[in-house]
Amino acid sequence: MHEIVLGDVTVTRVVEYYGPVGLRPAEFFPESTGKAWRDNESWLAPDFVDPAADVCISAAQTWVLRSEGRTILVDTGAGNHKERPYAKVWSHLDTGFLDTLAAAGVRPEDVDLVVNTHLHGDHVGWNTRLEGREWVPTFPNATYLMPRADFDFWNPDNGNSSVLGRAGQNVFEDSVAPVHEAGATLLWDGTHRIDANLQLELTPGHTPGSSMLTLASGTDRALFVGDLLHTPLQIVEPDTNSCFCEDPAESRATRRRLLGQAADETALVFPAHLGGHGAAEIARDGDRFAIKSWAPFARL
Repeated sequence: MHEIVLGDVTVTRVVEYYGPVGLRPAEFFPESTGKAWRDNESWLAPDFVDPAADVCISAAQTWVLRSEGRTILVDTGAGNHKERPYAKVWSHLDTGFLDTLAAAGVRPEDVDLVVNTHLHGDHVGWNTRLEGREWVPTFPNATYLMPRADFDFWNPDNGNSSVLGRAGQNVFEDSVAPVHEAGATLLWDGTHRIDANLQLELTPGHTPGSSMLTLASGTDRALFVGDLLHTPLQIVEPDTNSCFCEDPAESRATRRRLLGQAADETALVFPAHLGGHGAAEIARDGDRFAIKSWAPFARL
């Protein structure tokens, strides 16, 4: 099962990629310890790490939300045919993502809103597709919601430096700018109410404009947190950042705050990249957190 219902909102999981991402745990999470991975290996493997190969396992996926008659995509993965010379795992992909999306009942023209939780390349790739020699919006009838802080930070005209170094090369040019130039973006700041069930809010740290989509419908709660978490190890070790966090201190503080919110509200947490069951309920465990239960999605 790749679909669940939360209140009046249907949530469908559409997977673009699942497998190794070419980074060892010590590289991906330089603040982590080998002991932490070993102590939690019994449940992290094989869905989130391959201990024998010493490599992290990750998913690129889109969450499809149907709310108040509209179809909403949360993050759009890495995309096809993108030139990513310093991010090899996402370079020149040729996947059947749009076919998988169609199998979930969504054609590109059916999409009303696209939410980019932040503007890293593996979250905006399917914003555009290659038509001849031009990048054009993949979802022609959609409004693309982008955090203004990230739009400004990643715009190469502004000359900002990033921990990504060259790994972010071409992303703004092929997956963000064409949508903006087509007049399809809505740049927001602070908070943005989508409808009675859904609201966006800034959760900076990973990037200046990293954001979270909050779902509150009936008694159900969910937090779509983008890259607040790359691995569930960060639930039990919440002070552990990935190597891609622009502001490590702010990222740690934001992660602790949102995990606490999830535990207190009994909210499902939907990170962008978790394989396995994709999402989880969180419980407090002293000054850390624990996985209370996995979401009822089919395990990848």
